[in-house]
Amino acid sequence: QVQLVESGGGTVQFGDSLRLSCVIFGRTAFDMGWFRQAPGREREFVAGIRWDGDRTEYADDVKGRFTISRDKQKTTVYLQMSSLKPEDTAVYYCAAGTVYKLTLATAYDYWGQGTQVTVSS
Repeated sequence: QVQLVESGGGTVQFGDSLRLSCVIFGRTAFDMGWFRQAPGREREFVAGIRWDGDRTEYADDVKGRFTISRDKQKTTVYLQMSSLKPEDTAVYYCAAGTVYKLTLATAYDYWGQGTQVTVSS
């Protein structure tokens, strides 16, 4: 059984940094993605990384500010967020699967429960 557990969310100020973590239990050789959902909005892609770490993708509005990475054991995926803005406020979810397109939410098989990130101005 695969389980994903996110952590690291919180309330920060405009311009601050935050690092989210997602620990994978049960199996580790997955492509991983971070998605977010703000109130009243659809869930949207934030960042993704291939199982071997060789390829990453980012949404346009986080490029240069967010970095996705994973540890060598492939048990934990991180999302380092910098220069945070109020519009980054959302529940952030990590997802796992063997996907043909990192940006596509429906391609992932497993999801975490989410962690809230709130950025105040």
